[in-house]
Amino acid sequence: MLVELKQAGSERLIDRLELEEPPHPGLWFEHGERSFLVLQRRHRYTLRSGRYQLSSLVLLVKPERRPADARRWRHGWVIGDPTCKLNALSPLLRCAVMPDGPCERCVHRLER
Repeated sequence: MLVELKQAGSERLIDRLELEEPPHPGLWFEHGERSFLVLQRRHRYTLRSGRYQLSSLVLLVKPERRPADARRWRHGWVIGDPTCKLNALSPLLRCAVMPDGPCERCVHRLER
């Protein structure tokens, strides 16, 4: 499937590529030497023989290297310790107490 990578915010085209399984929002994606966080996924359809068919995808991405403490958790990726009650359970934000981390040194850690 044809996938367009566009910069989030400016929607500047980064690249066009063919992918069998395009990544979903909240996942990191590596293309060549670069790493991206997928923020949004848009579908493009074409009308063929009276039916709409998915023709391509647009991924709005943020160029970002995956943090060392990022891990898979239920719905996708999270940064930091997902078993802590204060963790945002997000690939964008660790927590409100220590957003820059690391979680190991946080004195406010609470079990979920």
